[in-house]
Amino acid sequence: MYKIFLTIMLALTLSAEIVDGIAVIVKGSAITLYDIKKEMQLSKIDAKSATDALIRKALENQEIDERKISVSSGEVYDDIKKTAERNKLSVSEFYEAVRNSSGLTSEELKEKIKEKLLSQKLYSAIAYSGVSEPTEDEIEAYFKSHKDSFAHPSGFKVLIYQSTNKQKLQEKIDNPMFYSPDISSNEQSLPYDRISPELASLLERTSLNSFTAAVPDGKGGYMSFYIKEIESAKETGLDSVRNQIVNMITAEQREQVLGDYFARLRHNAELKMIRNVK
Repeated sequence: MYKIFLTIMLALTLSAEIVDGIAVIVKGSAITLYDIKKEMQLSKIDAKSATDALIRKALENQEIDERKISVSSGEVYDDIKKTAERNKLSVSEFYEAVRNSSGLTSEELKEKIKEKLLSQKLYSAIAYSGVSEPTEDEIEAYFKSHKDSFAHPSGFKVLIYQSTNKQKLQEKIDNPMFYSPDISSNEQSLPYDRISPELASLLERTSLNSFTAAVPDGKGGYMSFYIKEIESAKETGLDSVRNQIVNMITAEQREQVLGDYFARLRHNAELKMIRNVK
């Protein structure tokens, strides 16, 4: 009898802890206080924004299930392979670069890619009929109103440090005065228009007189770029960014359609707010 009593009390305690941790229930799916706090930390947003994002994600996942949308492991691998090829890396080197930059393991990366592809398929199914090709007038107007955002450096003067020994290269990054014969360096000028978009983005995110993170060099070793000089910004012409603008306008239209769709879905969903994050 005593054992039965203990078992019942333990079950009630665990149940209370679980309920106490739930903040929102979306059509039967629970969002916990832990989920919200984690999203706040990862996305650097406030509690309301984190809660809204998780509710939207829950609704998306339920739509994916109801529409029987799926993504195969082959589709995930193909996406990873294409991204690796754009960066002139093998798949294994790409996994390592992601692990170094974000801390994600290969399995965690695959899960992120799967989520991305599932969302893309869902978005296509929902927004396909509601998005139209932008007109030339719309493209020109968008370019004029966002002209500053299309300006970019004309190039970068860098010192490229390379080594097969990642630990020693990292020591160089942490302590610029460190010397090792295992690290080679060469100075180069990298025109913005002649480097990959991924490398351009990496260099743009790096402050002057600073090192980038160590990344695979595509030859079995590692490299880091030290930014010596950022050459003056270059104004971009409409023709060179036309496709980019079309994609941006289309993305904004798609997000508007999706936003309206999920707002209606949320309004009609069985949604129960239990408590707010404190």
